[in-house]
Amino acid sequence: MAFEFGFQNFGEDEEEDDFEGQWKGAGLRDGLILLVDCTKQMFDVENEDEEESLFQLCIRCCKTTLQNKIISSEKDLIGIVFFGTEKSKNPNDFKHIYVYQELDQPGATRILELEEMCEEKHKTFTVDYGHSLAFSLSEALWTCQNMFANSPQKVNSKRILLFTCNEDPHTGNAQLQRQAKTKASDLNETGIDLELMHLQLPGHTFDVNKFYKDLLYTDDDEMTELADPSEKLEELLTRVRSKDHKKRAYRHMAFSLGEGLEMGIGVYNLVRRCTAPYAVKLDKSNDELKSHQKIYLKDTGEVLLEQDLKKCQTYGGKKIYFEKEEVDLIKRFDPSGLYLMGFKPQKSLKIYFKVKPASFIYPDEQSVTGSTTLFTALMKKCIDRDVVPICKYIPSKSSPPRFVALLPQEEELDEHKVQIRPPGFHVIFLPFADDFRKVKFEQTPKANAEQIDAAKKVLKKLQFPYTAESFENPVLQKYWRNIEALALERDAPEEMTDYTLPDEDRIKKRAGSAITEFKDLVFPADYNPGAKRKAGGVAGDPAAKRAKAEQVAAAVDLKTEAVAGRLGKLTVAVLREKMKQENITSSGTKKADLIDTICAHYDVGM
Repeated sequence: MAFEFGFQNFGEDEEEDDFEGQWKGAGLRDGLILLVDCTKQMFDVENEDEEESLFQLCIRCCKTTLQNKIISSEKDLIGIVFFGTEKSKNPNDFKHIYVYQELDQPGATRILELEEMCEEKHKTFTVDYGHSLAFSLSEALWTCQNMFANSPQKVNSKRILLFTCNEDPHTGNAQLQRQAKTKASDLNETGIDLELMHLQLPGHTFDVNKFYKDLLYTDDDEMTELADPSEKLEELLTRVRSKDHKKRAYRHMAFSLGEGLEMGIGVYNLVRRCTAPYAVKLDKSNDELKSHQKIYLKDTGEVLLEQDLKKCQTYGGKKIYFEKEEVDLIKRFDPSGLYLMGFKPQKSLKIYFKVKPASFIYPDEQSVTGSTTLFTALMKKCIDRDVVPICKYIPSKSSPPRFVALLPQEEELDEHKVQIRPPGFHVIFLPFADDFRKVKFEQTPKANAEQIDAAKKVLKKLQFPYTAESFENPVLQKYWRNIEALALERDAPEEMTDYTLPDEDRIKKRAGSAITEFKDLVFPADYNPGAKRKAGGVAGDPAAKRAKAEQVAAAVDLKTEAVAGRLGKLTVAVLREKMKQENITSSGTKKADLIDTICAHYDVGM
C-alpha cells in the first residue's frame, strides 16, 4: 500500500515540529513550597471588616500562584505548609508544623480551598489551627525537604518561599537558631533554594541581620538589607495568564569552523507562538480516552504493519514507489550541525530574506571544552568587522540542509546590571533561489508631495513606543478565562480588555485634524471610511473565490488536462467545480484523491 508525498516538503514537517520546542528535559517538573508563618502577629489588624491581615495577603499570594501555574506550567508541583500553629500535621510528627496542601499539581479544588480560607476561614483560624511560638524553623524546613524527597514525580528545580513578619523567630534560643542555620545549609547543598518574603509590620523595618542573613545563600556576600517586598508581592498577586516556556536548549550540536576545529553550541528558541492546549477526549465517566491507530488493506481488511507500507511520488504520469529506508536516505545529507561556509557584509542581509522564525545559538562548554572562548572571539570579530557568517545548517540527521546567516548580538544590561539581551548569534534562515518570485503589481495612481506630507503628519502623531509584552492575545485570554470560570464554578468569566483594538478616542484626540486633512486630500468628497463594502468586492471573500473558480472551470477541458497530465496545475477549487459540472464524485477531499478519481473516470493511466 502506498501513500503519496511531495519531495518539496521532504523533512519540513519534522523540522518544524522539532523547532516548536522539543526541549531537552521538557518532561521535568519544578517544585515550589510556600511556607507561611501562622503566629498571632500575622493575623493582627485594627479593623477586621476593613483591613486585610498579613496572613490573608499570604493566602492570596498562594491562590494566585496556583492559578498562574495551571496555565504557565501545569505539571509543576506546589505545596503549602503552615508553621507556628497549635495543631500539627506532618509525616514526621513535628510540633506546630501543619502541611495544609501536599506537594502536588495545582487544581480547582485546591484553589477553592484557598479562596475559602482567605475570605471566611481565617476568622476561625485560632479555633481550627491555633497559634504557637514554640515552633522550630529547622523542623519546618526539614518538613519541606522531606516533601521534595518523597515526591513520586521527579522534581527538577526545588524552591521554598518563606512568608513571615518576624525578623528573629528564635530570640534568645541559640540552639534553635543554630539548628535553623544548619538546616538552611543542608537545603543549599541539596539544591533547594530558600527565598524570604519578608512582610513589613506597620511602623517597623525588617532587619535581615538579626537572623535570616545566615539562612539565605545569595551571590551578594555583603547583603545588609532586603529589597522592598512590595515588588515581590505585586508580582505574586498579579494574575498572569501566560504559558511558561522553559529556558532550555532544544538542540545541542557541533559548530564546525573548518577541518579539525569545532565547538559545541546550544540552539534556543527565543520567541514561540503560544497556542491553546489540545483538547482531551473523555468517555462518559470523564476518564481520558487513549486512541490506537491501525491501517487496514481496503480490499481484504488485513492489518498492515509499518514494513508493508510504501511511499510514492508521481512523476511523468507514473507513480514511483519507495521503501521507507530509501526515503530516509534521500532526506539525509551530512551529520547534523553548523558548517561555516564564509562571511558576508552585514548590510547584505536584507529584511525580506527571512523565510521562517529565527533561532539563537550560545556556546555549550559541557560538550566541547573551550567553546565559550572560541565562540566569544568569533562573535567579537564579526561585530568589529560588521560581517555575518554564512553557514550550512542541518538541524537533525533527517532534516534537509539550509543556508543560514548568523547575526551577532552583544550583551545588553540595564541600570541594575541585569541582563536584558544575551550575547550570541541569531540564526537567520536564508531563502533558496527557488523561493524568490516575481510579483506583478497593479498600476495605481501615485501620491503627490502634498498627500505624502499629510500622511507623514498622521504617522508622526500616532507614533508610540511598542513592546510586544504590552499586548496579550485576546483569543487565548478569553479562552483561559472561560476555562477558569467553569473550573471554579463562577457565574461569569472575568472581564477581559482587548488591547489589540484601536483606542479611537485617543487617536481622534492626538491626530484627528491630521487624519481629516489626509482624507480630504486623498479621498473623494463623498468617501465614508465606516461604510460596509459590497459582497464579492472584498479580496479573499468566499463568494468572489467561488465565482473565480467557476470562471476558470468553464474554460477547462477536464479530459484533455487529464490525458496531458496537467491536472496538478489546477487548484482544488477548480477541480471540485469541474467535477461538479461533469457529475464526477470522489470519496476523498485532498488534491491527490481528486486527481486519481478524475483519471479513473476517464480511464487515463497514471
